[in-house]
Amino acid sequence: MAGIRVNAELQHRLRGIEKGDARWRSGFSGMAVATEGLFRTAKPRLVRLRASISCAALVIAPRLNEFRARHPQIEVELTTFVWADRFGADQSDIDIRFGEGEWSDGEITHLGYEHAIPVCRPDYAASFGNELGFAALSRGQIVSIRGSETDWPRLADQIGQPLQSPAHLTWVDSSLLALQTVMMSPGTTIAFESFAEQYLSQGLLCAPIPDRLAIRPSHYVVQPGGTGDRHEVQLVCDWIKSLYLF
Repeated sequence: MAGIRVNAELQHRLRGIEKGDARWRSGFSGMAVATEGLFRTAKPRLVRLRASISCAALVIAPRLNEFRARHPQIEVELTTFVWADRFGADQSDIDIRFGEGEWSDGEITHLGYEHAIPVCRPDYAASFGNELGFAALSRGQIVSIRGSETDWPRLADQIGQPLQSPAHLTWVDSSLLALQTVMMSPGTTIAFESFAEQYLSQGLLCAPIPDRLAIRPSHYVVQPGGTGDRHEVQLVCDWIKSLYLF
């Protein structure tokens, strides 16, 4: 009988241990779930943005960190095109296009009219001394952008000064190349203020004369149908507008 009592007590204690172990496992499992939820990060929402190489490199890319700091849950995939007048097969969520705004493949928002200005290195501007002015710059070393060949003659007409023959003329096919060229070597180019802003703010280039050339056409945000319903796309669009419409 004593052996039976001992066996019964042992079984009772074992059952108590099993219950306690089950409670412990249940509590640990709850802690694991809570910890996993604490450290789990939400998958970022992707927004695909396309722009010209100059716009992407000189306006958007230098400011992407500002957007990420405000909206860490949104990932912007930035790609470039040479020229776009429609959305392709690998469709983006947003295009920044340059033109007259006559596209028919999406919702269009005008980003305002811009001005272009002559820019050069500060030491190059200083090399003209008291002769510094439009005439002196135009007969110096010029970097001209394909597609914007009329900027120098138009600015000459606007300020009422004759256009001089440059000592040396270099041709490039983008504002990015023009700005990089005059940053690294003597010469002047006429570029959008929005494109030149980073160079000017860092003192890499200067605007040697106050004259500005009004530019028509201009930049537009273009969204394909349906993307405007996505909150993250609208946040990126609003941010782009803030860079231009200030």
